[in-house]
Amino acid sequence: MPIKKAAKKYMRVTAKNTLRNKVVNGVVKSAIKKTREAVTAGKNDVAQEELKKAIKALDKAAQKKIIKKNTAARKKSRLNALVKKASEKK
Repeated sequence: MPIKKAAKKYMRVTAKNTLRNKVVNGVVKSAIKKTREAVTAGKNDVAQEELKKAIKALDKAAQKKIIKKNTAARKKSRLNALVKKASEKK
């Protein structure tokens, strides 16, 4: 346990930020998962809608610096390629 007042405050701040980061990461991961599930199920229109939600979630996470900008760009690119490939197949 910390002794100094500033260290105690830092622990509170860290706990609050960790909780916020977990919530945002959960939103991002679930959006990506829903997009991938829609693609594997062959539902292209649903996959397009889920892709939009996933891109929005990734952009918000990158804006809040929860994930790095390049990580968000890479994930968006891969998801977009997956959805595009699935829509061309049909």
